[in-house]
Amino acid sequence: MLVIDLPDNVPRQLVMPFALTPRRATTVNPYTDIIPRLHEGPPIFYGTDVFPGRQPGWVVRRAEDLRKIYADTDSFGKRGNTGFAAGIGESWDIIPTELDPPRHTGFRNALNPVFSPKRMGELDGKVRLRAREYIDKFKDRGECDFIRDFAIPFPVSIFLDLLDLPQEEMQQFLDWEFSLLHTDDMEDRVKGTRAVKAYLLNAIEDRRKKPGDDLISIALQLEYEGRKWTPEEVFGHCFNLYLGGLDTVSANIGLHFQHLATHPADQDALRQNPASATVAIEELLRAYAAVTTFRICTKDVMLHDVTIRAGDRVAMSTPLGSNDPEAFEAPTQIRFDRRPSHLTFGYGPHRCLGAHLARRELQIAMQEMLNTLPAFTVQPGFDVPFYLSNIIHVESLPLVWAR
Repeated sequence: MLVIDLPDNVPRQLVMPFALTPRRATTVNPYTDIIPRLHEGPPIFYGTDVFPGRQPGWVVRRAEDLRKIYADTDSFGKRGNTGFAAGIGESWDIIPTELDPPRHTGFRNALNPVFSPKRMGELDGKVRLRAREYIDKFKDRGECDFIRDFAIPFPVSIFLDLLDLPQEEMQQFLDWEFSLLHTDDMEDRVKGTRAVKAYLLNAIEDRRKKPGDDLISIALQLEYEGRKWTPEEVFGHCFNLYLGGLDTVSANIGLHFQHLATHPADQDALRQNPASATVAIEELLRAYAAVTTFRICTKDVMLHDVTIRAGDRVAMSTPLGSNDPEAFEAPTQIRFDRRPSHLTFGYGPHRCLGAHLARRELQIAMQEMLNTLPAFTVQPGFDVPFYLSNIIHVESLPLVWAR
């Protein structure tokens, strides 16, 4: 849908749809087809349907420019950028995602020890048991729908364990999550936001009365500037955990195993050298970066002879930045020895809080799948559907293997 009334700072020749966020499925592989074509275009353009509700905004494609914007918290802010609170007529912040320095710094410093590599490493045993639990259900069948049977339930079960929420409510959480992140129906988005808020407030009140060792109970004990977090701040953080825990790792797992199922030489290389999985995952994270987040410009900024006005939105597309041919040689080629400095978890002060846990989940998923199953491929004749949204993911991935 084209923008008719363009702001006067937007050159008409830079106006185009953003092909990575139409919020629909396609069998065209965005990583081998759409992203390379976007990198043949201008370094910045004005996307007509970048944000939920088909709202427009600037898109930058080069890794160098993305890093500059990530780091420039004076010119590009995050306050209110998701619109979830405003959508229901409220003003709470998603913590720490929607905070800017210096307030962001204080909350992030309180949270960093909770999500440290050491703390996340202590979860390995539980994470591995969950992975085996799901793989055991299909390992003897010779086939599975990998997204439905593993890529979604495995990481979501970890999220539920960490917050001590009931596993049997997983599908309800996923339905709400789709309304929040993958639809242009703003009424559904509002209903989903209200439902999640009500659920989390009840869970927080329950932990206040009966604290445990879960992440909600821990948040109730955290401090900011010498005081305990307010109830609104605890809720804002739990909402952030909800958004981060239900989608991104599932998307990564689906994309990575789509690659392994369609590139038998890479799958075999990891089977022959399991120790290489840690480095290989970094390359897969680069090549299949999935998330587009946002910034709001706080003062006029000039970039590539274009004026980004105060109040303009900017899309931070990690799929574009992590596949920038100016930053990565032959980016569509998967090279397990590349050791890339990718943008999949962001960059700068807002770098993903859950990155250490995500890496552990991805590594354990790969180890357990390759250790348990023989060589697997995509079911013959099946065209893999990619859902293009602010979090790109594989919709369905039927795998088959010899029994």
